[in-house]
Amino acid sequence: MSALFNFQSFLSLILLFICTCTYVKMIFPALLDRKIGFRGFFWKAARIGERLCPWVSAACFIMGIAIIFF
Repeated sequence: MSALFNFQSFLSLILLFICTCTYVKMIFPALLDRKIGFRGFFWKAARIGERLCPWVSAACFIMGIAIIFF
């Protein structure tokens, strides 16, 4: 089943995307400097990861527990 049709997989995909974009921006900040166009989408995801770091990390932890036990 595709990740788009399974809600738990879709949430995992979104969380991993946000975490990956944030990590890439921390390692290579010049790569995500453009705020418009296609790379702007990745910049926005990295910004969400930076600004909502405690909430994103809590969501990743809860999602990891849910994947392991359910």
